[in-house]
Amino acid sequence: MISVYVHENGATRQADQVDPAWLAASSTTKVWVDLAAPSDEEFAVLSDVFHFHPLSVEDARSSLQFPKVEQYPNYLYLVLHGIDSQVDSEHGFATRDIDFFLGRNFLATVHDGVSRSVERLRHACGQYEHLLSEGPVSLCHRIVDLMVDNYRPVTEAIEERVETLEEGAMAGHTQMVGHLMNVKRELAQMRRVLVPQRDAIGRLARREFPMISDEMAFRFRDVYDHVVRTTEEVILFQDRMNGVLEVNLASVSNRLNQIMKVLTVMSTIFLPLTVLTGMWGMNIELPHLPGGPGAQFWWIGGIMAAVSLAMLALFRLNKWI
Repeated sequence: MISVYVHENGATRQADQVDPAWLAASSTTKVWVDLAAPSDEEFAVLSDVFHFHPLSVEDARSSLQFPKVEQYPNYLYLVLHGIDSQVDSEHGFATRDIDFFLGRNFLATVHDGVSRSVERLRHACGQYEHLLSEGPVSLCHRIVDLMVDNYRPVTEAIEERVETLEEGAMAGHTQMVGHLMNVKRELAQMRRVLVPQRDAIGRLARREFPMISDEMAFRFRDVYDHVVRTTEEVILFQDRMNGVLEVNLASVSNRLNQIMKVLTVMSTIFLPLTVLTGMWGMNIELPHLPGGPGAQFWWIGGIMAAVSLAMLALFRLNKWI
């Protein structure tokens, strides 16, 4: 689906298609074109009407691009990732890239149709004139700002899961490896997106590009600070998860050592008992202890019990058990 918003003569309206005259160098019209899950025919607008470079159009067609910003003649090509915490229930969240084509008086966005940030601005664009009247750079900043804000609930949810796992590890729970690896995989996925996204937004904040004014650079700098803070939190969560994993492995090792100690004590106790029963169980004449044949069982049983108690007392005295 393609949506076209135009601001001219002090009013914002929605149009059916893009007029090439709006994109002329002398035009004062401001245009926002949003392509949500576009078809091949709708994609042709980027090359036939806007005349974007084929490489940037090809990147926009790709379903997976890491965050970046590239300077082309007359426009900037920007790829950033939004986050969705509701779709991918298996991993807790999903990231989706949004492609921005930012020019002097136009903004073109391309995404897969699932973007809360773009959807929110698209509904508000027809109601509030200033959203598009301030220019495409300001509109791009608003979308990026919403995208970054949407990371906050996801990081807070991950922090709660990390704290729960830390408490479980300190309590000695051992069946945690699956949950630990899921959280570590999610953190690695988020870090893989946030680090290049931080760098891309940082280039906008440093005003490397002529179309970014000082005022807009200040606004992007605020967004950049939020991205840096989120990235540092994710890196901190990864360090905490490494600590939880080490504690979990130590707990499992200690539990295994306790089990092995009990089994070793049992084996050590049964070793002399096995010798006694083996000797007095042989089918040959052996010296008899006092009493008749019926008393031999009780003698051997008593000796075995005394040996077991003596060995247990010795282990306890040496603090082996």
